[in-house]
Amino acid sequence: MSNKSPPPRPAPRLYLATPVVDDPAALVAELPDLLASADVAAVLVRLKETDQRTMISRIKALAAPVQKAGAALLIDGHAELVARGGADGAHLSGLAALEEAAPSLKPDRIAGVGGLETRHDSMSAGEMGADYVLFGEPDEKGERPSSQAIAERLDWWAELFEPPCVGFATSLEEAHEFAASGADFVLVGEFVWSDPRGPKAALIEVDATIKKAHAIALAGQDPAGREHG
Repeated sequence: MSNKSPPPRPAPRLYLATPVVDDPAALVAELPDLLASADVAAVLVRLKETDQRTMISRIKALAAPVQKAGAALLIDGHAELVARGGADGAHLSGLAALEEAAPSLKPDRIAGVGGLETRHDSMSAGEMGADYVLFGEPDEKGERPSSQAIAERLDWWAELFEPPCVGFATSLEEAHEFAASGADFVLVGEFVWSDPRGPKAALIEVDATIKKAHAIALAGQDPAGREHG
């Protein structure tokens, strides 16, 4: 039996969360140029709560430019609207939401999950067939773990489990740290949209940063794999 080390993980990709979408027109106009500027794997649409028909029409409006750019469109919650809006999947918060939504999403659509407070919850999500696990998002009170704790969770998951892990970054520094820790995707949102240079410049910068962090981490690895403490 060969003791061949596994191939290195590919460079992490961006996962872009939108601001809360009410009127999607400005975003629909902005997305093609934005998505062409960086390696964005997926867009997470955060919808303003309203009637289902309106939300479905907003999903449809956003799905076209996102999917045309080769990215996946996921909805924050609202798994029941995914198929009707032509989205690629949903991001769910917590194991109960994943369990409830999985039958309607799997196997054709993506079921990602966050709100995983413990390592046990994370492993349970993997066993339930989550397509990715997200670490580091704020809870209902707006509180989140330290960036070091998030990085440690990403490192633990990346070393032991197959499903992709996503790090929720609230700054360029966190994006760098999470990419170096083994995140397959780095979720960015508010700090990109609020950048005074505009979201395109911010997105290009964070994309370059996570690729560089990954390359540095890869170069510093023991050729036989990670060192175990």
